[in-house]
Formats: sequence, structure tokens, C-alpha cells
Amino acid sequence: MSKASLVVLISGGGSNLQAIIDAIKNRQLDAEIKAVISNTASAKGLQRAEKANINTCIIDHTRFDSRELFDREMIKLIDPLKPDLLVLAGFMRILSKAFIAHYQHRLINIHPSLLPKYKGLNTHQQAIDDNETKHGASVHYVSEELDSGPVIIQAEVPVLKSDTVETLAERVLQEEHKIYPLAIGLHCDKRLTFKNNQLQLDNKILKQPLLWKKNKLV
Repeated sequence: MSKASLVVLISGGGSNLQAIIDAIKNRQLDAEIKAVISNTASAKGLQRAEKANINTCIIDHTRFDSRELFDREMIKLIDPLKPDLLVLAGFMRILSKAFIAHYQHRLINIHPSLLPKYKGLNTHQQAIDDNETKHGASVHYVSEELDSGPVIIQAEVPVLKSDTVETLAERVLQEEHKIYPLAIGLHCDKRLTFKNNQLQLDNKILKQPLLWKKNKLV
């Protein structure tokens, strides 16, 4: 049986990409990364991919007159690779409706909040400003609405009174590195499916996201 194939899109440091690479290396994840694509040449994640002997490609979004043209160029590159799953790992571009529809149910993202709270940017500052007692990260399938779509798994961390944006962000990022490979594995093992546009886990509707807390699923 062939391994599940992934294409990973990045824009920056690629720490979640590294977590996926490590999970594959440690045999936690039975998959193969076919390519890592970045919209910027300065993304440090490209170096992580090259070090792991993964093919990389840069598609500079500034060369395109519209979001749609940029996304069309990505599709031309991605489709021949026939990925089972397209993974957004710190990809800082809003995707067009056509792109999302093209990869429906095989496009996932990780977002630094307990969705549906705090969509968009500056999530950690918002959690601190609102005196939240818990915060975290969510892995979700991508839909047309920003940071929406069915949530697969969430990781929860406490918000400490001493927290700064930086300390909270670092703790959330550590949890992201644990739950992203888990979610990818569930998809690649075909345990996650859609029926009537509803997300199912092991053929049962996933009414609530899986919750990762204190290093275990609860």
C-alpha cells in the first residue's frame, strides 16, 4: 500500500512543517511530502524542506495581478503531484473560492485559537485582553469563510496571569506541533470522511472536535 501524499504550503519559518517531517521520520505518520511550496523566497521553512530532501518551489505572489491568477498557478503545480492532502502550515495568503473548491475536503489548516473564537490575526493578544483562562489551537478543514470549516482537533493551554503574547504564543505553538501530525494521520488513514458535507470520524458524525489537553486526547 502506497503512502499518503502531502503537499505543504508555507510562508515563514516552517516549524509546523518540521513537526510533520519529524512525525514521518519517527513513523508516527505514514505519509510522504511530495513538495513544499512557498509564496516567498525568504521563508526559512524552505531550508527545513531542503535539509529533509523534499522538493521545494517558490511562487512569488507579487508577480500575479490577482489572487485568482496566483492560485491558478499553484493548482498547475500541485495537481500533477496528486496529493491526498494539502496542508497549510503558516501560509499567509487568503485563498480564492475556486482554489478552496478545487481541493474541497482535502485542504487543512492550523489556526492559533480555539475556533470559532478569534479568527484572523493577533489571536494571543485578544485572548489576553479578554482575560481568557484557556486558549489554544485548532486544526480544521478549509472552507470559503476565513478560519472556518469543520474542526478536527483542538489543543488547549491555560492562559496564565503572567503571560505575554510571546510566552502564550510559544506554548500554543508547542501544542500545534503535536496535534497537526495527529490530524493529518487521521485524514491519511481515511478515518476522516465527509457525508452530506458533514465531517465524520470512523463513520460517525464528529459533533465536537477532538480535544488534546495535557499531552493526551480527552
